[in-house]
Amino acid sequence: MTERNIFIKIAYDGTNFSGWQRQRNARTVCGELEAALSRVCGQEVSLNGCSRTDAGVHALGQTATFSLGPGIPAERIKKAVNDCLAKDKLERVGEIEVLEVREMPEGFHARYNSKGKRYIYKLRNADSPDIFKRTRYYQTSRPLDVEAMRKAASYIVGTHDFACFQTAGGTPRETTVRTVYELELLQDGEYITVSIAGDGFLYNMVRIIVGTLVEVGQGRRTAESVAETIESKDRGKAGHTAPPQGLYLKEVFYDPEFFE
Repeated sequence: MTERNIFIKIAYDGTNFSGWQRQRNARTVCGELEAALSRVCGQEVSLNGCSRTDAGVHALGQTATFSLGPGIPAERIKKAVNDCLAKDKLERVGEIEVLEVREMPEGFHARYNSKGKRYIYKLRNADSPDIFKRTRYYQTSRPLDVEAMRKAASYIVGTHDFACFQTAGGTPRETTVRTVYELELLQDGEYITVSIAGDGFLYNMVRIIVGTLVEVGQGRRTAESVAETIESKDRGKAGHTAPPQGLYLKEVFYDPEFFE
């Protein structure tokens, strides 16, 4: 039996999931998607995801690969799985949406062939909270100095040992050195979007960076102190871990040649 190597890109609302990674006694994105794929493809599917997002975290462009024997063509999987996942049969909308499915060369792996990722983090800075945005934004009422936050962000861009921005509990890493290519803050009235791209991220790294930037914006620490925090490699010197609901995995970077 000839196995096909299938690439899949997914978006999901992480609100009611216990993260991406399959768990025996919890509802997860990977578990739900594997079940739907297995039903549609008529064989057991096991996904190799690029990133393990936490409970409550969303994705606009998560990726995964899986092996599939002969049967349903790759181009038909997208619609069939989305129909299977749809909770509202009238609107055909579910918590997970398959964005793309394609066959890839043998040996391609969603995680190991990744060249980096981009996350966005959404903040709402307003006097009073909005209950309808509680699962999509980190809402803060204390005014934020966005220019100070941008200055602090400039110290994070580059190649550094980011041990100070790592929470214990993740998969052990050989090194905590990472390269942040870009860190921008875009403001539209009361809404602030933090966009960060890099070659890789430590456990909770983006959320701790955002928490640190928020503290700078609130005047609780200076922009310049961020450079000292990085140099210290001490998690205790960084800011709080921002809540999960504002975090979105936006895209995963690969060499274009794989998709030509």
